[in-house]
Amino acid sequence: MFFRYRTEAFSFKKEDTGEFDELFSFYTKDFGKIEVLARGIKKMKSKLRGSVDLFTLSKIEFVQGKTFKTLTDALLIERFNSIKKNLFKLKLVFAISDFLDSLLIAQEKDEKIWNLIIETLFLIENSKNELSLLRIYYYYFFWNLVSFLGYKPELYFCFFCQKRIRPNKIYFIPSEGSLVCQSCAKKGENLIKVEPETIKILRILLEKEPTFLKKLKIKNQYFKGLDKITKEFFSSLVKKEKSDILK
Repeated sequence: MFFRYRTEAFSFKKEDTGEFDELFSFYTKDFGKIEVLARGIKKMKSKLRGSVDLFTLSKIEFVQGKTFKTLTDALLIERFNSIKKNLFKLKLVFAISDFLDSLLIAQEKDEKIWNLIIETLFLIENSKNELSLLRIYYYYFFWNLVSFLGYKPELYFCFFCQKRIRPNKIYFIPSEGSLVCQSCAKKGENLIKVEPETIKILRILLEKEPTFLKKLKIKNQYFKGLDKITKEFFSSLVKKEKSDILK
């Protein structure tokens, strides 16, 4: 006997598995990250066709078999047309999906992460083509996601001496997700020099409500700093996740 489960789900990845089937990766409201097989979804007469696709929010129904989950029904909630028609928005959502795919453990429910995903998607969907603000939403998502996962960066005190960071020469150590002061810089490896203004922006992203983000005016040089430490921190977390799996 198979039990049927229903939940809201955002599809962030899909793969072809045969001529007519697709395997979806969802982040769901009630079950966290799951993979569900959609049998025959590419057939023209499939009842699932149009109700779920990549980067859609749907109410799904699935059954748990012995080895995998199978999608049995789906009701489309939001197609996110604005995202799919805008290459820059689409690029950001692909990057967000990569974060979800790389950092989340399967089937761990987390209400904060679910709310963050939905909140960010609608912020991007409803935003006008303001590239600066869209980039802010992207960084807002990443830094809050890693914080919810237990990797919240230390943005006030030096990793080595534990003294409060002063606004002079500041460094970020990706392997620890922390700042390093000028005096301790020689103790660390692969440090990234960051502007004090970049650190202020990070603090705002982690401490302010999304409505406040529209007030931010960020110069391009600080976006470059944010981009560098985001990529390096993400890379260090992926390596950490892989090493933990191998233990």
